[in-house]
Amino acid sequence: MSRKPLIAANWKMYKTPAQAQEFVKTFLPLVANHDRDEIVLCPSMTSLSVVIAAVSGSNVAVGAQNMHYAGEGAFTGETSALMLNAIGTTHVLIGHSERRQYFAETDETVNKKIHCAIKHHLTPILCVGEQLEEREAGKTEEVLMRQTENALKGVEPAVAKNFIVAYEPVWAIGTGRTATPEMAGMAHFFIRSEIARLLGRKTADSIRILYGGSVKPDNASALLNQPEIDGALVGGASLDPQSFAEIVKY
Repeated sequence: MSRKPLIAANWKMYKTPAQAQEFVKTFLPLVANHDRDEIVLCPSMTSLSVVIAAVSGSNVAVGAQNMHYAGEGAFTGETSALMLNAIGTTHVLIGHSERRQYFAETDETVNKKIHCAIKHHLTPILCVGEQLEEREAGKTEEVLMRQTENALKGVEPAVAKNFIVAYEPVWAIGTGRTATPEMAGMAHFFIRSEIARLLGRKTADSIRILYGGSVKPDNASALLNQPEIDGALVGGASLDPQSFAEIVKY
């Protein structure tokens, strides 16, 4: 099955609104005629509205880095799906490794956020991946199975076909280490097999699985030409418009 690649930028806790606007001003002309891939920018919450306005009418979509699973409530510091909908956000990262590691994100809360995204017509980018000690202990497949199965509990195949999954080997994020294309391809194959077991082969074949782990212009082509890899979730290399454009046009 042919799946349109998707390249997403996760800016993490970088860029003021003014810096985000300047990025978009430089970036859009670099990818103006690029239609092979979908492009998504995920800025911080304070820059979401600015970036959404700046990319209006272009081939670039905008996603949030996180959201709460409740519609509203006494959750100081959180952002709801209703708020994201109201400003035109189309995608949302769910279960990023840094949310799991630093902010007590669990498989249970990931599942709740997945169902919230479905309810509010946001496209979830579900992040899964193993820590270094888990890989070294031979538990990569065990971790990927658990995270994928728990995240997709109660999800109907017809809805899940539009999901995006991002495989992030946590040991390769911000460390300069990168899974070889073959290692990444094998992990993607395993994740797709798990989705097929849970939701059926047809659904699994339609879901795009991105690679996220120190993707840079010099390794993007080798990684993204693996048959099971359908794009990238890019961290540090997405902060520079020229660098990110090079990855988009790998």
